[in-house]
Amino acid sequence: MNQGKFIRLLIVALPTGLFILGFGAMMQSTMQGPESIIDPNEKIRLEAASLHRKPVNQADLEQYLNVLCVKIGERNLQVPAALEQTAIWLESTLGSGNIGYPITRQVYEVNGKTVRNLIAELPGTSKRDEIVVIGAHYDTVPNCPGANDNGTGVAGMLALARAFAGEQQERTLRFVAFVNEEQPYFQTEDMGSVRYAKKCRMEGDRIVAMLSLDSIGYFTDEPGSQSVPEGLDNEFPDTGNFLAFVGDSNSRFIVDSAKASFANSSGTPVVGGVFPGSVQGVGWSDHWSFWQEEFPAVMVTDTAPFRYSHYHKPTDTVDRLDLTRLEDVVSGLKQVVTVWANPSGR
Repeated sequence: MNQGKFIRLLIVALPTGLFILGFGAMMQSTMQGPESIIDPNEKIRLEAASLHRKPVNQADLEQYLNVLCVKIGERNLQVPAALEQTAIWLESTLGSGNIGYPITRQVYEVNGKTVRNLIAELPGTSKRDEIVVIGAHYDTVPNCPGANDNGTGVAGMLALARAFAGEQQERTLRFVAFVNEEQPYFQTEDMGSVRYAKKCRMEGDRIVAMLSLDSIGYFTDEPGSQSVPEGLDNEFPDTGNFLAFVGDSNSRFIVDSAKASFANSSGTPVVGGVFPGSVQGVGWSDHWSFWQEEFPAVMVTDTAPFRYSHYHKPTDTVDRLDLTRLEDVVSGLKQVVTVWANPSGR
């Protein structure tokens, strides 16, 4: 090939090759999706948060319950100042000045009043785009301090957030405090977890498991203390000393995993399984909202009204709870979250 032909070939081939390479790179980027943006200060922030990490302990659980149920008390839109005070306290407790999480607010209006969900995130490592949600609602029914429903769930969520502070897992952990779980907002568009689950689905979040903590602090060894919904007569013991994991058919794997992990790390008996949504009580918490978006989700509960006579009453107070067993339960739930968050084993 003479020199002139070679030069003409370069003039034609070089731009064409660059175009092909650029187009290929663009297509690869498009197919892979946008890269997740990592906070340049993430490492420093996580190291700072790790200074606040503590094992689950009864003293912290009791402190959280006393703030929620004694100092604040009833928490709902009939007493908006108390609901707002609760949100501010949760944000400050989870936030950078305390446990050390960056906080995201999901704000919306209900009947002219502003409410919000609060999200604290611990980014994952090798499976950062896969998310485990640990949630609890912080509102109560009217005229009720809500110690068990749902002070125990919120206290458990805070204790778990502190137990994991700064310690990255393979998957991302999100600790979410939901507003407006109780009536008249339950299973409506104004329910906090409905808003959040819809947002996650719309944004394409890969939620691989959701754990809803709701009423997890009342236990009794009295025979005959446990009742069960119609149709589940042979599914549960008649003594109210166990913890229950409740899932739907899409959540079977994580229900089985949760039961096994909890049983291996807690002294509290555990039961549960997959049940039809038509059974009374099966959808009575924030996990229901995630089921509607086809995310796998599990409710963990002491079964609330099926053993607790103070359910949704002014007598739902901290002194009715078993704080020793609550510590054991939350410690067992930490192991559940650890297993969910590390699919390669840890």
